[in-house]
Amino acid sequence: MERYDIGIIGTGPAGLSAAINGKIRNKNIIVFGHEDLSAKVTRAEKINNYLGFINVSGNELKDSFQEHIRSMNIEIVPERINNVYAMGDYFALMVNDVIYEVKTVILATGIEYTRPFPGEEEYIGRGVGYCATCDAPLYKGKTVAIIGYNKEAEEEANYVSELASKLYYIPMYSGDLKLVPSIEVIKDKPMKIEGEDRVTHLVLKNQKLSVDGIFVLRDSISPGQLVPGLRIEDNHIAVDRLMSTSIPGCFAAGDCVGKPYQYIKAAGEGLIAAISASAYLDKLKREKL
Repeated sequence: MERYDIGIIGTGPAGLSAAINGKIRNKNIIVFGHEDLSAKVTRAEKINNYLGFINVSGNELKDSFQEHIRSMNIEIVPERINNVYAMGDYFALMVNDVIYEVKTVILATGIEYTRPFPGEEEYIGRGVGYCATCDAPLYKGKTVAIIGYNKEAEEEANYVSELASKLYYIPMYSGDLKLVPSIEVIKDKPMKIEGEDRVTHLVLKNQKLSVDGIFVLRDSISPGQLVPGLRIEDNHIAVDRLMSTSIPGCFAAGDCVGKPYQYIKAAGEGLIAAISASAYLDKLKREKL
């Protein structure tokens, strides 16, 4: 299995800046994110404080980003990373049943706009999960609820339905659903997750479901859930001025490390994170000589 020098999670200004600067330093990089880059950028009507661009729209800035990364042959892997595990001398990045190995990682995930449900973080690993295709075998013959925030969640629900004895699907979006007939769709608002040693119930606004497991399938998950052991302060990843986190070899940049939530600030931090990751790799290389 190929082991990359730097794994970058996120395709906003911070992640792309990190990718460009990692590539400039001749590092073998891999970038995970959306092919259309950042929804936050593209939705911006006018941007006035990005140096070199005057009254540029978000779409125009995105087009410039894409032209830049194409010119450097930087490709984006359109996958969502579900978990990042520090394995000693490398990190394992989990994408469903696929594992990518990287020597360093740069988190540029933006901020999580959807707060966890009451009880959600308490029962992580004890009935609450974020990758249905990863953990579905644990719930063979059991009752499962999936809270889905996007169409991709429907594919995971269909897979889990083959193993679970009962599957509830709670869509957090509108539109037609492509689910197998055995799945019970409940259009209600999740309120909290209850349990004892493990999850026992999903409480909705109008009813209460008895379940053995709950998968919360958001567009992204919070950094603390993504990377076990990562130090979080005031709901952001704690970093120093070199964008180093509490985990050696793990760096972070952009909105996920704190305010101000500005594109040019994120791009600068992505640069610093790439320089720091490169320096970390070079130091490891010298130590092995």
